[in-house]
Amino acid sequence: MRGLTNGTLSDAQVGAFAMAVVLKGMTAEERVALTGAMMRSGEVLDWSEAGLPGPALDKHSTGGVGDKVSLLLAPIVAACGGAVPMVSGRGLGHTGGTLDKLESIPGYVATPGIDRLRAVVADAGCAIVGQTGDLAPADRRLYAIRDATATVESIPLIVASILSKKLAAGLDALVMDVKVGSGAFMEDLGHARELAGAIVDTALGNALPARALITDMDRVLGRTAGNALEVREAIDALTGAEADPRLLAVTLELSRELLALGRLDADPAAALRSGAAAERFARMVAGLGGPADLLEAPDRHLPATSVAVAALADREGIVTAIDVRAIGLAVVELGGGRRIEADGVDHAVGLSEVAAPGERVGRDDRPLAIVHARDATAAERAAGALRAAFTVGDEPPADVPVVRERLEPRAA
Repeated sequence: MRGLTNGTLSDAQVGAFAMAVVLKGMTAEERVALTGAMMRSGEVLDWSEAGLPGPALDKHSTGGVGDKVSLLLAPIVAACGGAVPMVSGRGLGHTGGTLDKLESIPGYVATPGIDRLRAVVADAGCAIVGQTGDLAPADRRLYAIRDATATVESIPLIVASILSKKLAAGLDALVMDVKVGSGAFMEDLGHARELAGAIVDTALGNALPARALITDMDRVLGRTAGNALEVREAIDALTGAEADPRLLAVTLELSRELLALGRLDADPAAALRSGAAAERFARMVAGLGGPADLLEAPDRHLPATSVAVAALADREGIVTAIDVRAIGLAVVELGGGRRIEADGVDHAVGLSEVAAPGERVGRDDRPLAIVHARDATAAERAAGALRAAFTVGDEPPADVPVVRERLEPRAA
């Protein structure tokens, strides 16, 4: 990792190492050592004298479609007495990125300096920001090389990439949200269990208490997919205007796990109901450059499209299955995501009122979703993609809980 960071190793040498890991795997001890070395490749934050309101806690998701849990969890945990310095990323491919969502808020500074990050966390209790150049720099170069050499899909390298940034953030505890299903990186439960277990055990091996939940991604999480639309849905949930039950369920379960790890005796549902979490979110947004009245007037600040078209099913019936990856790719096609890292993002486009399995849809007033696009041609193209992604039948499918499994460390 020193050679990776100081440039004494070439891309070819690093690519050979990454391919060796893909082909040969790593022992648990090697995963721990690699992760720790990547963490130490740059600055490691120390919150001991930052005046935090409580322990430094964080959550990480493996990514999904419509996953705006971080926007709710960070202020909820802050309202319960924790401090959440959340280092998040941007989207690539079919999964959305938390920073892309927040950057739909005018003025929001997603990559502040360390001093501003410390000040916002101390004041609001939470700050959701991007990886700075000083945190785990080895990870950025290694990931770029992995992307170029088709070595991204390796559990040891995935684990080291995720945890090196979280360890560098100086956390006291971490909860992992490992998605499983058609819209997730891990489509089957066995691989999701393997990844979740490796993350929890590697975190423990680096002295970071961690737990993991495996959660469902066979449907869009919530009712929206697309950056500004997801921010608006999160604001509605925080302010009590409207909230999707499954979105709330996974958010509150992850919050409870994190609060337990931080030894904080507080009720996240009460923090949400009371408005305390909404107040923390508003302070975070204002502290990072966003409008002070975002929660009072979201439509004044969040970008919107002039075209909104209902995507109607080909027949009346009940949604029996969804290709959630295809839903995410439809948002990318609208301009709301990236095919490659250098792509720009249109924060206004996306989907709202997305139907879920078991719900009735039709050819009239019960759409598969509402498409928000820049023009009618793009909207109709997305509507066609949605019709192909939804399976409509006559009988409702079996209900799948949003939290599939809960994992704790296997190591002593």
